Amino acid sequence: MTNSFHILIVDDVSDNIQVAMSILKEENYQFSFALNGMQALTLVNEKPFDLILLDIMMPKMDGYEVCKQLKQQEKTKGIPIIFLTAKIDIDSISEGFQAGAVDYITKPFHPEELIARVKTHLELYASQKLLKKYNINLKNSLLHREKRFMSELEENQKEMIYVLTELMEANSDETGRHIRRVAEYSRLLAHYHPNVTEEDAQVIYHAAPMHDIGKIAIPHDILHKPGRLTEEEFNVIKTHTTRAHDMLKISDRKFIKAAEIIATQHHEKWNGTGYPQGLAGEKIHIYARIVALADVFDALTHKRVYKESWSVEEAVEYIIQHKYTQFDPDVVDIFAEHVDEFITISHF
Repeated sequence: MTNSFHILIVDDVSDNIQVAMSILKEENYQFSFALNGMQALTLVNEKPFDLILLDIMMPKMDGYEVCKQLKQQEKTKGIPIIFLTAKIDIDSISEGFQAGAVDYITKPFHPEELIARVKTHLELYASQKLLKKYNINLKNSLLHREKRFMSELEENQKEMIYVLTELMEANSDETGRHIRRVAEYSRLLAHYHPNVTEEDAQVIYHAAPMHDIGKIAIPHDILHKPGRLTEEEFNVIKTHTTRAHDMLKISDRKFIKAAEIIATQHHEKWNGTGYPQGLAGEKIHIYARIVALADVFDALTHKRVYKESWSVEEAVEYIIQHKYTQFDPDVVDIFAEHVDEFITISHF
């Protein structure tokens, strides 16, 4: 390990440099030297050192100033500096430590003292670098594990959504194709919406299939009634939004949370006449505003047990006519601008 240690000796008297090198040469250290402060600063910026032996009394720039400048630079501030000097008064020693030195050896120094202190500070510095490296590796490892864990959680959420939508299909008149089309419409609207990120577009795509999940709690005879619903029956149907909220509110994970928002709010209307809360305008979450239009467009253009399908033209006209009342006007504008893409998806 000692073969990798590189020491810089800074002294304006070359004989002093030779003495220090002669004492330390048995340890197989690598050496560089500088005869003044400016040379020392230049060398330290050119190559890495593990320790600096620094004289204080030098012309033009004394050791204190060299030490201060080294400690101000990110690249060199961690290098241990030992002052080698004939100044032995308390004030000089104190100034040396204030400048950033880790030790102070007075001239003439004893060989055993120099060897021992140099070895101690080299080992301490090597240990600090090792700990820093392990800490960085540990942080990177923890970040990697956290990302993997979050990815697994998200996949688990997607799987749970898939299972629940399969259950919903089996219990209601919703078909797998309807659910997939609503997801595709919703992603398309989100993609073109200027205030929705691509990440949010993906979240909406995966959460949209849960928009009617609350229907699994609605009695079968009401859900599958072929004729017109009574007011009382319709009020029961409307509870699928609050039932969905009760089922999904336990999680704050992004896909399940998005599904809860969509399932609870997708029957709210822009003018505040929807249900279950009578929310209006931007108080309705953008996820729900997007899925609301997607759901209605698909429901209108496809046959259900209680209704025949509308033509695409009729459905488009209905949505445009209900801009500002039922639907978010910005979402309607996006739909109208890209209606051909929606018509393509409607044939799936």
